[in-house]
Amino acid sequence: MTGKPSLHEIEAAEKKPLWQRLGWLAIIWTGSVLALFVVASLMRLFMNAAGLTTH
Repeated sequence: MTGKPSLHEIEAAEKKPLWQRLGWLAIIWTGSVLALFVVASLMRLFMNAAGLTTH
């Protein structure tokens, strides 16, 4: 198996309702934004702990 989706799987995915596909897009986007926020907050916390401040 090559790992590529078959034509049948692609057609089945395209038949799903638009709201369901957009919902997954929104969930994935929100998750990635939250993950970025967590990483940036941790970096800021460590930088402040090391004495690196902007004011």
